[in-house]
Amino acid sequence: MTVFADFLAQIADPQQRERTQAVLDWVGEKFPQLDGKIAWNQPMFTDHGTFIIGFSLAKPHLAVAPEAAAIDHFAREIEQAGYEHTKLLIRIPWNRDVDFPLLQRIVEFNMLDKMHCATFWRKQKTRASS
Repeated sequence: MTVFADFLAQIADPQQRERTQAVLDWVGEKFPQLDGKIAWNQPMFTDHGTFIIGFSLAKPHLAVAPEAAAIDHFAREIEQAGYEHTKLLIRIPWNRDVDFPLLQRIVEFNMLDKMHCATFWRKQKTRASS
C-alpha cells in the first residue's frame, strides 16, 4: 500500500521491512474496506473513523495493537501461537511466522465489535465506586 511507503522506507533492516510490508499488504488486501493511515508515526487501519488495528516496530518484534478488548478476547489463542502480549499489544518476534488466521480473527472481531462505535478508541469501562 502506497500510504505506508515512507514508513516502510525508514526501516533499516531489510527483513523487518519485508515482514512489515507483507503484514500491511495482507491486511489491506484481506480487508479492502479498511482505511490505511499513518498516525502517531505508526501504520494503522481504521473503519468508519474508528481504530481497528495498528502496528509498530521494536528491535526484537513486530508489535500488533488491536486494543485491550481484542487482546482479552484472544489471549489464549495469542499465547497458543507462541506470542507474548501485554494489555495493549501483541509481540510477534521477527524470527517467528505470523499467524495470519489469528490476525484475521482479531481484525474481524474489532470490525464487528466496533461496528456502531462512533469514537476512534473504545470507551474505557469505568468501575463502580464502592
